[in-house]
Amino acid sequence: MLSRVEVEAIGFAELGENIQLSEHARFYGVNRISIGNHVRIDDYCILSAGSGGIRIGNHVHIAVFSSLIGQGEIILSDFSNISSRVSIYSSSDDYSGASLTNPTIPSAFKNVVHDKVRVGRHAIIGSGSVILPGVNIDDGAAVGALSLIKHDCSPFTIYAGCPARIIKKRSRALLEFEKNFPD
Repeated sequence: MLSRVEVEAIGFAELGENIQLSEHARFYGVNRISIGNHVRIDDYCILSAGSGGIRIGNHVHIAVFSSLIGQGEIILSDFSNISSRVSIYSSSDDYSGASLTNPTIPSAFKNVVHDKVRVGRHAIIGSGSVILPGVNIDDGAAVGALSLIKHDCSPFTIYAGCPARIIKKRSRALLEFEKNFPD
């Protein structure tokens, strides 16, 4: 993990305390990335903040090989967890064939969608899942491994599949633990 001095030298917009960043993680648009307290970002993660920025709350973990990419704002709320190989996109090309795609094409020939993505408090995203632009994963929602999230997820509900669908309700017992959690 990087030392505090090394983390500060990166140039993030805001930095909390007790931050653990892997020396193998990569950050782009760092002046638009805010990191709260007690955050851990593991090896080979990529955070690429466009004009909307990336805001990471307190007690957030982003596991190995995950990526947060796009022009729209990306918010990871307190106590959220991003498992390994999760991809969160706040921008996406138009796949309909009505325009050209990829970053080598001038924007006049593309139809890229940019929209905010929010991962709520106590939400957990399972390994290998993909979150698309415009999605709100509400507080306490859980996403099973290898899921595709194209639509909002309701609070304290478990989703899984490609595309994801509701599996069942999630317990709210963790809220009692939070009341007694030393911060």
